[in-house]
Amino acid sequence: MKAAVIESVGRAVVAEVPDPTPGPREVVVEVAACGLCGTDLHILQGEFAPKLPIVPGHEFAGEVVAVGTRVTEVAPGDQVAVDPSLYCHECRYCRNGHSNLCERWAAIGVTTSGGAAQYALAPVANCVKLPDHIRTADAALIEPLSCAVRGYDVLQSRLGAHVLIYGSGTMGLMMLELAKRTGAASVDVVDLNPERLETARRLGVSGAAAGPDELDRPQGWDLVVDATGNAAAIQDGLDRVAKAGTFLQFGVADYATRVTIDPYRIYNQEITITGSMAVLHSFERAAELFANGVLDPDVFISDRLPLEQYPQALEQFASGVGRKILVVP
Repeated sequence: MKAAVIESVGRAVVAEVPDPTPGPREVVVEVAACGLCGTDLHILQGEFAPKLPIVPGHEFAGEVVAVGTRVTEVAPGDQVAVDPSLYCHECRYCRNGHSNLCERWAAIGVTTSGGAAQYALAPVANCVKLPDHIRTADAALIEPLSCAVRGYDVLQSRLGAHVLIYGSGTMGLMMLELAKRTGAASVDVVDLNPERLETARRLGVSGAAAGPDELDRPQGWDLVVDATGNAAAIQDGLDRVAKAGTFLQFGVADYATRVTIDPYRIYNQEITITGSMAVLHSFERAAELFANGVLDPDVFISDRLPLEQYPQALEQFASGVGRKILVVP
């Protein structure tokens, strides 16, 4: 079969690789579409994936075409979205309910072959059946949505909060949609990319600007979310949190990224700084939200490119052109 392969740092190709064969509790999914994510860029840069080469792609959905001997939950022909998370279920963090922090953390498309291919292998436990009215290719959005749902679990958002989101890429826009539905009094978005800001306006925001100084909230915001991973945005966002407010580090920063905090202000104003790591008990909820129309796929998905163009798709994504980019085998 054909698959995208990150062969070495900075090099991605499309090549022929062996077809997957399911184990007793595994299924083979014929991939309908696979989304690109900042994690894929980190893998290309030599981060995250423990070894290369690797078939990337952790945001995907498709049709079950083969099942293992002990699989009863799904059958060939079923349409599924795949949770890429692979946990040991044995370590301290798995046992205390924080499996996303598993000491042996692994993921489809990061530590094992992923969905940027014609076919992908997944444990049946990671497959969520899709209702008939969903276009299977659109369901590649469920995985990033499940990360956003986890982010809002961490925020423990309260009704009437004023929210500021840095970044109006896919993840920032998903956080925007969830903020609107969790009783925010206002939701503002900042981004340096005018086209992405226009999408935020299209989805409905209280304010959209190149920077917070253009918005009318000198006292700050109750909830500040960084969805960029950019050091300058993170540093600025930390200074925009109102008293008793919360800053959520949601965007994936490079390992070397550093910012400065003001410990006295954090103490004196009771500011919370927290983070959100991937998926935790949120994939099924995201699938239900998606089925109920929490996102408009035609707004979120800007490009559907053939798998053969995976290297070019990575370049486009890295340049910040478009929103969610899918590759279609």
